[in-house]
Amino acid sequence: MVTVVTDSCASVPQTLIEQLNIEVVPYYLHTTLGTLRDGVDMPPDAFYAWLPTAPAWPTTANPAPGDYLEALRRVAARGDSVVMVCMTGTGSGGFQSATLARQIATEDLPRLDVRVIDTQQVALAHGWAVIQAARAALDGGTVEQVAAVARDVAARAFVGFTNDTLAYLQRGGRIGKVAGMVGEALSLKPVIGMRGGMPASLAVARSRSGAYRRIVTLAAGRIPGGSVRAALMHVAAQDEVEKFRVLLEERYSVVEWIVAQLSPALGCHSGPGTVGISIIPA
Repeated sequence: MVTVVTDSCASVPQTLIEQLNIEVVPYYLHTTLGTLRDGVDMPPDAFYAWLPTAPAWPTTANPAPGDYLEALRRVAARGDSVVMVCMTGTGSGGFQSATLARQIATEDLPRLDVRVIDTQQVALAHGWAVIQAARAALDGGTVEQVAAVARDVAARAFVGFTNDTLAYLQRGGRIGKVAGMVGEALSLKPVIGMRGGMPASLAVARSRSGAYRRIVTLAAGRIPGGSVRAALMHVAAQDEVEKFRVLLEERYSVVEWIVAQLSPALGCHSGPGTVGISIIPA
């Protein structure tokens, strides 16, 4: 049987992690409270309640090769094949760590067939690749088939999100200081997506509602219509993210909904109040 391993930044809801037998390797958050394992040492709700009061802004770090190797050792008892589905290797070092762990495993775990996938995605665009790959594994897919599902889903996924403020993205180095200052002065709402494996500004809007409509319009440019699976993503803003539901239903037939809070390792970069969507063709 094939086991799917991923990292905590995929932000897959815990219920699906358990149902689909997904193994999760946590990222790290360096905070004034100490180094925290993403989603393990502090519940996300508690972390996001504390974040605005943090005396120094947290920084993040990807798992080390040894973290992935330990995950491989744990799952080796379940079967003889593993597909590790990683967030973008352009924007983070997790993929490189997973690749090195695979190389070490060829000696330590020689009977384990390990494939490593760079999704070039973040959040639930990455997460959908994990979920669909895990479903393919449970359906009896071979390691080649499961890896192919992960690659295909990641390549076809759309992700976009926004927030009231650019301050968190500026603080985390995700946008330039000048762009952040201009955006704040003009009260612009950023629309952030992926370009070349990195978070990038795709558009701006004058209001939250305008940003929501712009995100859905951008999604339609990538996935014009038909049936989709949709994830509503948020950082301490579940009521707000629900406003996307009707906008998506106006354009698509949604066969599956997921509502997911972004992992703290992602959410500390975009900040509380972040909302967005990720959709894939069904």
